Amino acid sequence: MASKLVVIIVFILDLIAVGLAIAAEQRRSVGKVVTDTEKQYEYCVYGTDIATSYGVGAFLLLLVSQVLIMSASRCFCCGKSLNPGGSRACALLLFLICWVFFLVAEVCLLAASIRNAYHTQYRRMWNIDNPPSCEVIRRGVFAAGAAFTLFTAIVSQFYYVCYSRARDAYQNPSY
Repeated sequence: MASKLVVIIVFILDLIAVGLAIAAEQRRSVGKVVTDTEKQYEYCVYGTDIATSYGVGAFLLLLVSQVLIMSASRCFCCGKSLNPGGSRACALLLFLICWVFFLVAEVCLLAASIRNAYHTQYRRMWNIDNPPSCEVIRRGVFAAGAAFTLFTAIVSQFYYVCYSRARDAYQNPSY
């Protein structure tokens, strides 16, 4: 039987991570070109940088959640062998899918947080005729991280339940 405590803790961590990733998408940096008071040069002014913190928070919570699930299931490959059957096959498939979704979510959240923290300040030295490009992160990168975080949450829960069924079936065989 799957530990209800592990399932609840992982669900809460994943839910908070999804919420932080959605909040990061809503609060990502926006830059605008501003002229100085002497009207000699232009520079970029950015809004708040809270989205970077939200993205890093979602990244870390998802990481803790994945570590917790994998340590509770002994990362599928360590520990006693599982009972052959549908639960083991399902657990193996969900294990692989869970890791793919996890890696995609982590890459999206980390890359978006890094790119959101980067700010172009002043005009380029060689191109003084054009205003500076106030580059910001594209829309949807944090949202993609949130979506894959949600997918990871769902798949990891199913993985843990299937793993627990296969483990319990091995410990209590019904001959």
